Amino acid sequence: MPTFEFIRYGVSDGLATLTVNRAPFNVLDIPTMIEINQALDLCAADTSVKLLVLTGSGEKAFSAGVEVADHTPDKVDLMIEVFHGIFRRLQKMAMPTVAAVNGVALGGGMELAIGCDMIVAAAGAKFGQPEIKLAVFPPIAAVLLPRLMPPARAMEVLLGGENFTAEEGLAMGLINRVFARESFAADVQAFLAPFLKLSRVALLSTRRAMREADGKPFAAALDTVEHIYLKELMQTDDAKEGLAAFLEKRKPVWRNS
Repeated sequence: MPTFEFIRYGVSDGLATLTVNRAPFNVLDIPTMIEINQALDLCAADTSVKLLVLTGSGEKAFSAGVEVADHTPDKVDLMIEVFHGIFRRLQKMAMPTVAAVNGVALGGGMELAIGCDMIVAAAGAKFGQPEIKLAVFPPIAAVLLPRLMPPARAMEVLLGGENFTAEEGLAMGLINRVFARESFAADVQAFLAPFLKLSRVALLSTRRAMREADGKPFAAALDTVEHIYLKELMQTDDAKEGLAAFLEKRKPVWRNS
């Protein structure tokens, strides 16, 4: 495993954790984003991982965004390449992903959160896309946000550049859970625990089915999901074990295959 300077990455009992380690604000500069991509590549290749969590170190910020100095003409092409590389990897990731937003998530930091499949946040955490105030816009959010909340609300967030709270994000359906700040770490672990008890192959198949069906007409989407279900998932050891365990009234023993 490579030695990381700006992030922390580790895997334990099926849970991969990637932490941006540039407290207090966990700003995403080019070297940090290169390391994130390296860690995501490690995660993608690790057949023990059931779930990936992205978070930030400290208590102030998940990430306050991409380093403004990396937007200058001599750096912006590389910055976009490595930043968007994160999302290309997250979209292709086989395992589900969760953003644990422990503080402010602004600009590229908010994009990093919405690039994950699920978001949990600490009470009072602030989200926002302030790029419009610099006469630019956030490309990732422009693609993803209208898919994650009502388009008119996404327009307000991107065109207005104002922050909103975790609680407001919860009401909009953007955020899965809001946890008290003082118990955030423990509450996140409790949220993750049920997923980690499940079959890895079932988790990955379900995520893939949802991703591949997204945006397709119903008939085409159903054909896609039927193929994954019948030709792939139902051929696995765990699908057979899960059904047998239910019928035999016992706890299943997953092989994760």
